[in-house]
Amino acid sequence: MKLDGMCAVITGAAMGIGLATVKRLLAEGCTVTIWDRNEGALKDASVALHAPAGRLFSHACDVTDRARVQELAVTARTEMGKVDILINNAGYVSGGNFLDRPLEDWERTMSVNVTALFYTIYEFLPAMFERNCGHVVNISSAAGTIGVPGLAAYAASKWAVWGLTESLRFEAVNLNKFNVKFSSIHPSYLATGMFEGAKLGFPGNLLVPVVKNHDVIAKAIVESALKRGRYSPKRPWTVGLAVRMRGFLPDSWFQYTLTFLGIPKGMSTFRGRGK
Repeated sequence: MKLDGMCAVITGAAMGIGLATVKRLLAEGCTVTIWDRNEGALKDASVALHAPAGRLFSHACDVTDRARVQELAVTARTEMGKVDILINNAGYVSGGNFLDRPLEDWERTMSVNVTALFYTIYEFLPAMFERNCGHVVNISSAAGTIGVPGLAAYAASKWAVWGLTESLRFEAVNLNKFNVKFSSIHPSYLATGMFEGAKLGFPGNLLVPVVKNHDVIAKAIVESALKRGRYSPKRPWTVGLAVRMRGFLPDSWFQYTLTFLGIPKGMSTFRGRGK
């Protein structure tokens, strides 16, 4: 996809991966609408981006509020004229063993990471199908390829994101909408932000090191998914080994391999953003 002149909506765009992606899209010549529930961070981001007039629009949005998403979808089409790219980046994580946290935490995880995608895609996909042009990018996770202790609900939500993305891709093919693309992005633990402090135990941390910054993932979104149409970029690329190993190893061997690589210890040093 040629990005110059395209119009994008990005959720959770005031910081982290979202903000890094906004910077790259603006540099490519896109017009961008950013949504985030953190109004202070949204204002700071809007000022820091120094975008030319008419190239950046920002709105406070809790993506779990269906009515607000519907309202702002209309606003985005009015302000930008169209929406070619939807990047579902807003995410929520609450670390801890499944029984050690209240159900409200897990319900919030699913609402932000999965149900909100239904809301946004439902608003923007029809026009993409009508024009037979567009790209939906959903942020999944390395935890969308394997089960991770201390992240049960989060892993469940990110597996759902991968399945949703792949299903929509085949639906578009069945409808002969070959120019409407769908990509899921699968980052491993990042050094800063939501997963600060988390890392695989030894020797897994040598094979799948911590992602050094958010721009690594923003680059995967813009260069690999949007420009090259890749289905499921993984960062680092070795995240994909889990999928391949699951395919050819007996299940018991695969589980032992994950244990040997220190997967179960990944959240033991987790601090998260602002902790």
